[in-house]
Amino acid sequence: MSDTAASAATSTASTAAASTAPPAGSRQAPTPSAATPEPGGESRAAAFGTAPPAGPSGPVPASGAGTASGAQAAATPRERTKEGPLVRALPYSGFGLSRSKTLFLAHRKEPVDPAGFYSLIAADSVRQLMRYTSLTGQLVLDVGGGPGYFRSAFLDAGARYVWVEPDVSEMEAGGIEVPGRVRGSALDLPFLSGSVDLCYTSNVLEHVPDPWRMCSELARVTRPGGLIFLSYTNWLSPWGGHETAPWHYLGGDRAAARFERRKGKAPKNIYGKTLFPVSVADTLAWAKRRSDVEILDAMPRYLPDWAKVIIRIPGAREIVTWNLAMVLRKR
Repeated sequence: MSDTAASAATSTASTAAASTAPPAGSRQAPTPSAATPEPGGESRAAAFGTAPPAGPSGPVPASGAGTASGAQAAATPRERTKEGPLVRALPYSGFGLSRSKTLFLAHRKEPVDPAGFYSLIAADSVRQLMRYTSLTGQLVLDVGGGPGYFRSAFLDAGARYVWVEPDVSEMEAGGIEVPGRVRGSALDLPFLSGSVDLCYTSNVLEHVPDPWRMCSELARVTRPGGLIFLSYTNWLSPWGGHETAPWHYLGGDRAAARFERRKGKAPKNIYGKTLFPVSVADTLAWAKRRSDVEILDAMPRYLPDWAKVIIRIPGAREIVTWNLAMVLRKR
């Protein structure tokens, strides 16, 4: 769940979390931890548009982490070598066909090896982001971070990392307690305005009932000059229906009913509840309407760089893009 050269958010983030939990709905700056984080490992069916049950929505002391309404302080960067941050090696170089093939094959294995797929995507995301900014010392907020699959890659790149996730079972899926977890809704992020350097979200937007409210929240919490990385599976792509694809082309409800008849169970991503149609055209239009963000880049996330031209072609971009990635700068 998105990059800046300056660190205005650092001063904001340095305000310590309260020694007791804040009132429900309050917003605080994410607080970096001085402790060295433990190593850490997206099912996107969690209801990101639903605020968590009664309880604090802002950070609480580290002792409260792992509870239904708790959060831990931000994880700090890993120790670095003389050569710089410890960035995980990828089985490809560049942004060409070899990369696309590797990502596609890993995506096919995602149902049986989600950790392997998302760890690869995490390392690839860091590599993408480093084309726009250094991550060293930057405070990154991952919106919809699930069990923290992206955490290690950002720490390896020298960033400080916090992730927000509304679903407790999803948050705990990694099996270990690690710093930087916050329970909260993507539609009402429990953070101060302008408190993070980089707001990142991956494959979440299509799972919220009000995607433009979520996008506005991403912009709100990002400091001026900071970056927003937004990526999601667009509805009209061959994978837009997730596990019901490609039958979603006949309609989301019909595709879900077909899946249930064939599998004997409902799909994990329920159309109209935890899966919603979002288009490339609407996302570009939202960004262009905003006076507080500028589009730095928009691209098919998993395709070669030369395929970026497809974003300029209405209609074709909705099908070919597969997964839209957009990089925005906060004004």
